[in-house]
Amino acid sequence: MKESPSKEKTIAVLPFVNMSANEEMEYFSDGITEEIINALAGIVQLKVTSRTSSFFFKNKNIPIRQIANELNVSTILEGSVRLAAKTIRITAQLIHAEEDFHFWSETWDRKLENIFEIQDEISLMIADKLREQYGHLEIQDHLVEKKTDNLDAYEYFLKARFHFNKWNPVDANKAIELYEKAIALDPKHTDSYVGLSDAYSFFAVTELMPKEEAWQKSREYMDRAFALNPENAGVHYLLANYSFFYEANFQQAVKHALKAVELKPNYPEAHQFNSLLFLISGNIEKSKLHLETAHSIDPLSQETLFYRAYFHYRTEDYKNALTLFNEALDKNPHNIPAFVVRSYCLLKLGKYDEAIVFLENMPKDMIIQDERLGALCLANILKKDKTGTVKYLEQLKKEAQKPGSFQAHSYLFLAYACMEKNDEAFSWLAHTIKLKSSVLLLNFTDPLAINLKSDPRYKNYIQELFHPSELPIKKVPTKPPLVDDETATAYLDKLTRFIAEEEPFLIPNLSLRSLADLVEIHPNKLSWVLNDRVGKNFNEFINHYRIEYFKQLALDPKNNHISLLGLAYESGFNSKTVFNTYFKKEVGTTPKDFLKQNR
Repeated sequence: MKESPSKEKTIAVLPFVNMSANEEMEYFSDGITEEIINALAGIVQLKVTSRTSSFFFKNKNIPIRQIANELNVSTILEGSVRLAAKTIRITAQLIHAEEDFHFWSETWDRKLENIFEIQDEISLMIADKLREQYGHLEIQDHLVEKKTDNLDAYEYFLKARFHFNKWNPVDANKAIELYEKAIALDPKHTDSYVGLSDAYSFFAVTELMPKEEAWQKSREYMDRAFALNPENAGVHYLLANYSFFYEANFQQAVKHALKAVELKPNYPEAHQFNSLLFLISGNIEKSKLHLETAHSIDPLSQETLFYRAYFHYRTEDYKNALTLFNEALDKNPHNIPAFVVRSYCLLKLGKYDEAIVFLENMPKDMIIQDERLGALCLANILKKDKTGTVKYLEQLKKEAQKPGSFQAHSYLFLAYACMEKNDEAFSWLAHTIKLKSSVLLLNFTDPLAINLKSDPRYKNYIQELFHPSELPIKKVPTKPPLVDDETATAYLDKLTRFIAEEEPFLIPNLSLRSLADLVEIHPNKLSWVLNDRVGKNFNEFINHYRIEYFKQLALDPKNNHISLLGLAYESGFNSKTVFNTYFKKEVGTTPKDFLKQNR
């Protein structure tokens, strides 16, 4: 039953079904799902599929095995939530995807006022069952912290996040309204400040609000969240975006982006942003590492797909980049960045006329005017169309005189580079760099500026803009074994004696934690000893003893009147499927065939 090492400690939490009488309570079932995802993501050795990819399967009738294959996970968690008055019922079950059987299920009936304790209890139990099934995980005493004493504030927060996850301006405004209500009830609710900052940064980046106003509001809420909890990964991710897109401060952006993934290793958006930062500064290996991590966590995300396409473009693999951009636009025809960089791919492939037609036919609401103008200018320059070049270059120069026209600044720089006018390009760069243009920071190392790379001034600006030699290097400290050799040997001797004398494996609901209590060894240490010294997970270890006990019973003529399943239950098994699966794995044959061969 053991998976390949790369896949065995992986799980996807599917959206819990809303079983409440009121369909509007869906925000609550979605919220519970997200909280469990976030809690499990705090376990370092466990890879948890992100919300975006898990929620892709919401309300879709797709076989579990297919879902697991698409997400590349070994285990699926599914469940339901029912609210009635002030009580809540939550059900959850873990499914071994490859063999499609449920190896654990549970139901909780609790008071709603204890919602955080319920989430913690569920998350810990799920983590325990994963550890028992797949091997060592180091699990904290608590996975969910109580974030507010005000239940109404928490409900407003869940409603706000439910709306913001729809990623459109109407729902983003609704989210802002709900986050503000949450904060009015609890001024110290960090997650609501993070949500407000995120919502305003959404409006800033999309320019659906005046950029200056939106970024200032976003920064105000970042600072409040940071003051309440400087170790919040979401705050550092937002600070990274602010540092890059508003302040054009590459060093600060890298600092905060790396801090975000340090605090939350299962954070796909932060890994994507780190990938982007390392990519534009020329560190391809680190960029690729972060991108692969993001893709493993969030394989179905359209944003991850864009970053994969962009990575191919920046590493001059234009054909594969074009294929991925086409896929991105098929899935989301409103993906503005994909439209823009797809046109760059066409230019680098020499398909100038195709690029021009593509840009001219692009819906006006799909692209910033300066973006279209700049891309058309580059197309005409590379095509060597003098009339078109003069026409678009003059318009571009006029737009670039405006201090806030960052897109025009960047495209004028790229235009000079494409025309091999190095002096004009670097002169313009020196002028606009003072305006803190993040777009220029993004496009300075773009393949369209390749003509400048042999100029000595290019290396100087690489150092000035990115300071590559000063980029923080995160050394992963070598973690010592959880248990030293002498103690591990003592623990194993103690465990073996206890198993032989007390036969705890006969307890059907024996868990790793309950066994740890019986032998007085911390669960994390017992898990480590089983994994490192015995080479088995908890279930394999215990079921081995159960199978040996079953063999003794089955071969004893006194028990001929008892069915094989009855003997399995007497040996500590509480599931026919689990018994048959482990017996076949351990013995290499079915229980019935074993008896035929040995009686």
